[in-house]
Amino acid sequence: MRSVLVRLATALGAVAQICCGAEVAFAEGDAAAHVLFFTGTDIWRNGLFSHAGFLWAYRGLNEDGPVFKVLLNTGLYRYSSGTTEITGQQLMGAALPGWRWNRPGFELTVFTGLDVQDHRFSPNDPGNRLRGTHAGLRGGFDLWYEPLQNGMVTAAASLSTVGSSYWTRAAAGWRLLDVWLGPEVIACGDDTYRQFRFGAHVTSLRMLGYEWSAGAGWVTDSDRRDGVYGRIGLLFRR
Repeated sequence: MRSVLVRLATALGAVAQICCGAEVAFAEGDAAAHVLFFTGTDIWRNGLFSHAGFLWAYRGLNEDGPVFKVLLNTGLYRYSSGTTEITGQQLMGAALPGWRWNRPGFELTVFTGLDVQDHRFSPNDPGNRLRGTHAGLRGGFDLWYEPLQNGMVTAAASLSTVGSSYWTRAAAGWRLLDVWLGPEVIACGDDTYRQFRFGAHVTSLRMLGYEWSAGAGWVTDSDRRDGVYGRIGLLFRR
């Protein structure tokens, strides 16, 4: 039986790649910051996930140098096993050392490290190979590039050996009233499942001392379960 854990968890990117990639806009006055904290929630018709974590940069977020990312994720999702509807719960944590390059209008972070996931099902689904606790490797990157004064492109990817899952995202944006607006595309899945999302995002909305982002659009998958998705996230630097 295919695991919907992989179907939905990869839709989140196994966590926070949206927040640590697409939402890392350049901000004046953050030159002394060393830690980027992030959190967010993602929802669609068959799942609800929340994540949180931080990225620590040894030399500062605006400098080249080593970084360390911690990701935490939890969520609920549902799927059918024969005629039985299964509710699954996922917990995930990852510790990811990496390196960050920073230039005016350009940021690239690469990382790889330990990925630990725990999966529980109600009622129990003994045919789901991800039942229980698993450890593996996770790797990926976050890219932000501003080729134009008021234009940006961003890309991110995350891959894990747990479930052979993958997540990729690409987006573009135009600066309007100090926020970024534009389209986003997300593709994710594993060796038995594929999901595609197309929507719009707003990024780097500054309010109450935080940077907010949101996205919404249409999702389709290889199980023919089309619908809408939505996400919201925030971050701040210290």
